[in-house]
Amino acid sequence: MRGKGRVFLIIWASVMTLIVLVMAGFEAVRFFGKSNLSSKSATSTPMLVQGEEPVSESAGVAWQSDWVRYDGSVYDYNENITTFLIMGIDKKDEVVTPVAEGMDGGQADALFLLVLNPDEETIKIIGINRNSMTNVDIYDEYGRYQNTIVAQIAIQHGFGDGMEKSCEYQVKAVSSMFYQLPIHGYAAINMSAIPEINDQIGGVDVDVIEDLTKWDKELYEGAQVHLTGEQAFTYLKCRDMSESGGSDKRLERQRQYLNAFIDVAREKSLQDPNAAVELFTAIKDKMVTDITVDEISYLAPDLTKYKFDDTDFKMIKGKTQINDIYDEFIVDDDDLYKTIIETFYKKIDYLD
Repeated sequence: MRGKGRVFLIIWASVMTLIVLVMAGFEAVRFFGKSNLSSKSATSTPMLVQGEEPVSESAGVAWQSDWVRYDGSVYDYNENITTFLIMGIDKKDEVVTPVAEGMDGGQADALFLLVLNPDEETIKIIGINRNSMTNVDIYDEYGRYQNTIVAQIAIQHGFGDGMEKSCEYQVKAVSSMFYQLPIHGYAAINMSAIPEINDQIGGVDVDVIEDLTKWDKELYEGAQVHLTGEQAFTYLKCRDMSESGGSDKRLERQRQYLNAFIDVAREKSLQDPNAAVELFTAIKDKMVTDITVDEISYLAPDLTKYKFDDTDFKMIKGKTQINDIYDEFIVDDDDLYKTIIETFYKKIDYLD
């Protein structure tokens, strides 16, 4: 019995060791995922205007260099937040090999910041008008930097190779527009992937908010439609190029669709834990992303519990004006600044 007992203890110890190692391995993956996400951002905090320096310190609380005064209160950047840039690229081809640099990388017709806040367990989305006028870096066909001009933010992606370099250019432009906001990852998805993405979750219901019968007779204003396949592509991609402000209306349709899509996708994920993997597998040839397995392992476990509703989708305000060639969206700087404070900062107690 003593021999058998010793064998049992050895087997039991081996099993427990294996379990601990597996669990430690999973936690290590999550740890490295968190570390990777933090290290991938080119900046650590936004560079907002600091406001007046405090004249004194109270209750032994020292003023921090990254604190910001706004509307009579003090705010601190929430370093626990993870932010991703999601891009819809105006290309139909599969993303297989880089293209020649110049303007063939494809424009970012849709731009959204996906913001995950683990402290509040919330998902927030910020929509960026593709015509937003901001600093854009210009490169020649050899990838050599030429200069920086003020132009539509959507064209920045086109100056790269249609793959990682294009995404990095676009991330830099968006981060710069948002006062050097840390961006921890990106996913650039060709717009031609929309039918597959939509149908992977079984389609999305919408009340059509703009007459699109020029492209699809069923998409008349006020119609209640279950979007499937190419119809979803039409609803999200098409716009009247001859009409000023067409991009603004399309962005509103994209906002409406994403709200409904997230609800359906989350429900499907609860029913089928592999739904997200199946979705990414279905579109992998039409997507460029720097999000890795260990980063997904870090983010995934609690994500289904995060709150999201219509109020969590924010559109940066501004106005559209017409120049001789294209529409220009002039961003409301006050609204942009306020959005950054409300989304990425937390209010702290501090008395001068």
